[in-house]
Amino acid sequence: MSEPRTLPWPGIVIAGLSGIGMLVAGANPLLVVAVMLLWIGSLWIVRPEPQQVQQQTDSVQLTRDGMRDLIEQFSLPLMLLDRNRVIIANSAARVVFGKHIVGQDARVALRHPQAVRLLDRKRGGSVTIQGLTTPRSIWQVTRHAINERYWVIELHNRTAEADISRAHTDFVANASHELRTPLASIIGYVETLTEPGEPVEPEISSKFLETVLREARRLQSLVSDLMSLSRIEAEKHEQPDEPIDLSKLVAKAAKEAGAPKDKPRIQITVPEDEIMVRGDRQQLEQLVRNLVDNGLKYGFHDQPVEIVVTREDGDRATITVTDHGEGIDPEHIPHLTRRFYRTDPGRSRAAGGTGLGLAIVKHIVERHRGRLDIASKKGQGTVVTVKLQTIERSR
Repeated sequence: MSEPRTLPWPGIVIAGLSGIGMLVAGANPLLVVAVMLLWIGSLWIVRPEPQQVQQQTDSVQLTRDGMRDLIEQFSLPLMLLDRNRVIIANSAARVVFGKHIVGQDARVALRHPQAVRLLDRKRGGSVTIQGLTTPRSIWQVTRHAINERYWVIELHNRTAEADISRAHTDFVANASHELRTPLASIIGYVETLTEPGEPVEPEISSKFLETVLREARRLQSLVSDLMSLSRIEAEKHEQPDEPIDLSKLVAKAAKEAGAPKDKPRIQITVPEDEIMVRGDRQQLEQLVRNLVDNGLKYGFHDQPVEIVVTREDGDRATITVTDHGEGIDPEHIPHLTRRFYRTDPGRSRAAGGTGLGLAIVKHIVERHRGRLDIASKKGQGTVVTVKLQTIERSR
């Protein structure tokens, strides 16, 4: 049942005052009455019913609620602006800028000169902004017009893409440097040995040739590690599924690690029972050899390197490699798995390191859906732990 209409009293009062004015001015009374009736009647006809007013209000509310529900589902931060005021912000936008942005002027919410200039444009557009949320963040901010009053702000986080691009650039630069160094050394010594004139003394020639051989082997190791890293990264989304007895694999790979003179320092402790995992045999052997080689290089030469395999409660197996050396400063530990990262570049190169060993280990662990932990104390050595998921051996 519709509500009764209320009389348009303000219009009636104005019509009455106008009629009095017409009479005072000498107008025909019948004409004055006719004009007043027509005026009041028109006010009555055009006045909307309360139900119509409520329907219009509900329609506006439903439209805003529908827009809020629609953009809430998007993972990208989105904001709906009434001119420049934020009237709706989805959950992704509230996470980035805070819940308080709803109701704020968008120029205050974004707080960046480039964003403010974009919002002040008469037309929409897009701009890439560095430092919008954090100093290193990179966002692409796009402003779409719905009409002259309402606008949608869309934000794409491009930080990860920029980080990947920067990492690739750094990798190429570092790899070029690492390859160029041994090549320059090899070329320099060979040119000296082959220069015309008086022959090089046998003792000096022998030292030069030893240096050339050492640098050539270093170059060979570096190329081998680069190729290994490339293969592992290419396969990192394919989890290996070959059943492997981890105890036997670790014992075999650890014995193969290091130079013959280092063999007595390697201490291996593995359980007699099988510990089955799904993995890539070649990559897991490489993981063990890399960790043992690191322990031999950076542990004290009169101290052992301990390799232990254990089964944890549940479905986890653990490989632990411990060396007893100088240890690593805490600030270096988070960066050890970066390509070509070295805590002591001179010592690492002298020991024959390529700077890729732990980067390879990290990628192998990630491909096997495992976990890698590195702990170290100055003067006490370093402990590297790899955890892998076990499986039941099929009968």
